[in-house]
Amino acid sequence: MHPAFSVIFLTTLLGVGQGLFLALYTGQLYAFFDLLPAQGNRSFYAAGSAIALIFLAAGLVASFFHLGHPERAWRSAAKWRTSWLSREVIVLPAFMGVVFLYGVAHWFGWHVPLLSLPGGRPVDATLILGAIGTLLCFALFVCTGMIYACLRFLQEWHTPLTVVNYILLGGASGFVLATAFAAAVAQEIAGFYAGWAAILTALAFAGRVASLLRNARLKPKSSLSTAIGIKHPRIAQKAQGAMGGSFNTREFFHGRTAFFLRQVKWLFLALVFPLPLMLIAAGAMAGSPALLLAAFGVQYLGLIAERWFFFAQANHPQNLYYQAVS
Repeated sequence: MHPAFSVIFLTTLLGVGQGLFLALYTGQLYAFFDLLPAQGNRSFYAAGSAIALIFLAAGLVASFFHLGHPERAWRSAAKWRTSWLSREVIVLPAFMGVVFLYGVAHWFGWHVPLLSLPGGRPVDATLILGAIGTLLCFALFVCTGMIYACLRFLQEWHTPLTVVNYILLGGASGFVLATAFAAAVAQEIAGFYAGWAAILTALAFAGRVASLLRNARLKPKSSLSTAIGIKHPRIAQKAQGAMGGSFNTREFFHGRTAFFLRQVKWLFLALVFPLPLMLIAAGAMAGSPALLLAAFGVQYLGLIAERWFFFAQANHPQNLYYQAVS
């Protein structure tokens, strides 16, 4: 498939925003159960939510560059009963709205207890909004991943690992950013976020390697014979039947060599996993926000390469027919 950078930025930016929100709420839950120091500074969660919203909004803006007619974008939500894309279009603004309210609730100190847990712990509006946001966050991960995982004819995508990797990679990038953010404004919990960032990055590595190994063993279900409907043991295509390229040859093939794809694969494996882990370890030991921010920057560059490879690796069956060009 042809990797569109609008979709690459859409999925990676959304993943960072989602992961950062999950990191903020995870830290709040740990503090709620006295497993972490409580953050009395209202700006920690408010500013963190604002940063998450910036990434989510940037991803939303990137999506408009993928539309032929942006003025008709509202119509994309019409098929929510059958389309994962429509569901994503509905869940995304709902999630952004809850993240906004979550940050506002922290900023204005809406901590009046609304109910109590059996142990007597008071639950306020921020905890309830965080729980709703968490559900919407995972729903958004599932919707985004299923847009690709539901396509049976693209074997590289049609696997639960697609959704799993979207969740793990987004979570890892968000927690790495949360580590840098905490190191700058709340040093006492930076180590907590660093530990979770390392764990999620390691889990994301396992998930992504599993998908690479699976895809390497795939065998095409179609052949040139089934593509053109001619049963013959030897078929050689001499021409496409047109003077130049077409929509099919532009949109369903990346135009790169197998060697180039291998280089991108090794590049993203290095940038997304080992290098950020080393920078996280160094930054956590030195208490350096700059090193931790560098870990996020390196990992995000790797995620762009990873997502490019994700799209390029999918081999559309139509390329059997257009092999003279592709």
